[in-house]
Amino acid sequence: MKKKLVSSQITALAFLATLILVACARMGSPDGGWYDDTPPRVVGASPADGATDVTQKKVVIDFNEFIKIDNAQEKVIVSPPQIEQAEVKAAGKRIIIELSDTLKENTTYTIDFSDAITDNNEGNPMGNYTFSFSTGDHIDTLEVAGYVLNAEDLEPIKGILVGLYPYDAPDSIFRTEPMMRVSRTNGSGFFAIKGVAPGSYKAYALNDADGNFVFSQKSELIAWANDSIVPSWKPDTRQDTIWRDSLHIDNILRKPYTHFLPDDVTLLAFQEPQTDRYLLKTERNQPEKLAFYFTYGHDSLPEIKGMNFNADSMLVAEFTEKRDTVFYWLRDTTLIQQDTLQLEAKFWATDTLGALELKTDTLTFLPKVAYAKRQKDHQKELEKWQKEQEKKKKRGDAYDSIYPVKPLELKISPSGQLTPLQKIKIECAVPLERCDTSMIHLYYMRDSVWYRSAHDVRQLSPRIYELQAEWEPATEYSLEIDSAAAQNIYGLCNKAIKQGLKVSSPDDFSTLAVNISGTPIKATDSTAVVVVRLLDSSGKTVREAKAGATGKVVFTYVKPATYYLSAYCDMNGNGQWDTGEYDSGLMAEPVFFFNEEIECKAKWDVSRDWNVRRTPRYLQKPSKIVKQKPDQAKKLKNRNIERAKQLGIEYLGAQGVRM
Repeated sequence: MKKKLVSSQITALAFLATLILVACARMGSPDGGWYDDTPPRVVGASPADGATDVTQKKVVIDFNEFIKIDNAQEKVIVSPPQIEQAEVKAAGKRIIIELSDTLKENTTYTIDFSDAITDNNEGNPMGNYTFSFSTGDHIDTLEVAGYVLNAEDLEPIKGILVGLYPYDAPDSIFRTEPMMRVSRTNGSGFFAIKGVAPGSYKAYALNDADGNFVFSQKSELIAWANDSIVPSWKPDTRQDTIWRDSLHIDNILRKPYTHFLPDDVTLLAFQEPQTDRYLLKTERNQPEKLAFYFTYGHDSLPEIKGMNFNADSMLVAEFTEKRDTVFYWLRDTTLIQQDTLQLEAKFWATDTLGALELKTDTLTFLPKVAYAKRQKDHQKELEKWQKEQEKKKKRGDAYDSIYPVKPLELKISPSGQLTPLQKIKIECAVPLERCDTSMIHLYYMRDSVWYRSAHDVRQLSPRIYELQAEWEPATEYSLEIDSAAAQNIYGLCNKAIKQGLKVSSPDDFSTLAVNISGTPIKATDSTAVVVVRLLDSSGKTVREAKAGATGKVVFTYVKPATYYLSAYCDMNGNGQWDTGEYDSGLMAEPVFFFNEEIECKAKWDVSRDWNVRRTPRYLQKPSKIVKQKPDQAKKLKNRNIERAKQLGIEYLGAQGVRM
C-alpha cells in the first residue's frame, strides 16, 4: 500500500512540475520577462524632506533605482529664485542640487521638479514632485495657483515666470528686487507657487529675458494683479479613477486632500508699446523694389540719396499702415538692371537715451537674382517662344514674328460670387503711374437688360484701388475696365477687362445677433466702446462691429459655417486694441471670448446672450481655437498588460498573474 501511495505522489509531483515548467515557458521571453512598470521612489535625502534649521546648500535625494531628469533647466524651479542658477544633476540613483546663492534666514526653500523625474531604463514618470526644507524652525506649506494668459487673445502662455511680492510693497519693487517665491507656467498657462507663508501678496508674471527676476526690459512680457492675495486652505475630497486597462475602470476612489486657495488667480500678460525705433533690415528680393523694415513707424519717410545712381524722381514710395515698412520702387529700368545700388538714407531712430534723432546710414542693395541670370532666363524663354512660332509657320498656322510685350495685369478680387457687404479690390503688381477711374464701369442686370450701377472707386495705395457699391442681393453684375485705363510706372497699359459678378441671395446667409453685457465700461465712459469680433473655425477675425448703447451687435449676411466670438473694450475709442504700461499702472484693454461655438446655417436667425463675466477668463477661449495646447501628461506605460494578453494570461500588477 505504501509503495502505491509513494508511486501516486511521485506521479502527482511530476505532473505539477510539468505545469510549472509550461507556465514558466509561457511567461518567459527572450527580452528578459516582465517590464518594470513602477515609477521611481524616494528612499532618503540629505537634508531630509521637510527638514528645518538647514544650513547646507547641497541637497542629495536618493531613489530606489537609476533615474534621469528631463530638461532640468526649464522644468526644475527653485524658490526663492536663485540669481546664480542652481546646479541640478542626476547621478545614478540620486539627484544632487547645488545652491550657489547665500541661504536666506527663516525661509522655506522648495525645489519643484514638476514631472521631470523618470526612471532611467523604462522612462516611468515619478509624477509631480517637490522637495522642501527651511532655514528657520518651520516649513511654510501654503500655495497660490492660477493661470497666465496673453492679454490680447487669451492664449495660455507657457514657461513664463510667476511670483509673489508683499501686498504693501511699493510698485517699484518689480523693477528693483527679485520675487519672493516663483513658479513657471505649463502648457495650459497654469502655475502653482509653493512654500508660501501666511500673509497678503500681489502676483506678478514676467518673461524674464535677462534672468535677473526683475522687470528691466520693455520687450519682456509682464502681468500683475492689483487684488490682494491671501493664501488659505481647506480639507476637500477628489475622485481618483483606477483603470484596470486602457478601456476598463477598476474602481473610483474618493480621496481626501488639502485644497489650497486661491487656485484661480488670472494674470493677463502683455508687452509694453515698443516705441524704440531702429532699422531692422533692408532687402532687394525683387530687382525693382528696395525694402526697409523698421521696429516702429514714423510720420516721416526715409530720405534717399543715391551714391552710384541718381535717385531724384526715380523712386516711388509705398508703405504699410503703421509706416514701419517702406518700399521704394525703381522707375528707371536701367537702374533695375544695375546689380549694386548704393544709397544714403536719413531716417528717425532712437538713440541710447531713448530719444528720436535723425540718423544717416549708408546702405548697399543687391538683387536676389543677378541681372546676368535674369537675362539668361529671359533668353531661354525667348528661344522657346521662337521655336513655337517656327513650328506654327511650318504648319501654315498664324504666327508672330515680334516677341509680344506682356500687358499690364490687373487682379480683381473677389471674383465670381460675393456678399452684399463686400468691396472689390483692383490690384497691380507694381505701382501705377495713373488710373482713370472714369474708365471703370459697373453694370447690373434686371429683366435681362443691363443698366449702369452707381459706384465709387478710391485709391488705397500706389498699387491698389477699391470699388464700393450698394450691391443688390441675388443680382448679376458686370465689372468692365476699358483698355489703357491704367498704366504702371514702366509704361505698360492694361487690356480691356470684363468680369462677371453675382451677388448672393439673402437666403444663402444667416443672421447672428449678440447681446453683450457685463463689460467693465461704465455709463460715464463717453469714449469707450465694445468691439465684437466674429471668428472663423481657425480663430481668425472675419468681421467686427461696435456694440451700441444697448450692447447689441447684429452680423448680417453671415456665410453658413461654425463661428466663435471675441470682444475687446476699446477704452480710449481709438478703434484698435491697446496694450498696457507698467509705470503708469495701465492694464491692457480687456479681451473676452464667448466659450461656445456658434453654428450658423442658411436662412437661420441666430441669437446669443453673452455676459462676459459669467465664465472665468482662463476658461473662456474655446479649446478648438486655442493655439497653445496643454502639455501631454507623462503616464506609466503599463506594457505588462499588453504582454500578458499576448501570453494568454491576466496581469494583476503587484499581485502577479492569473493563468
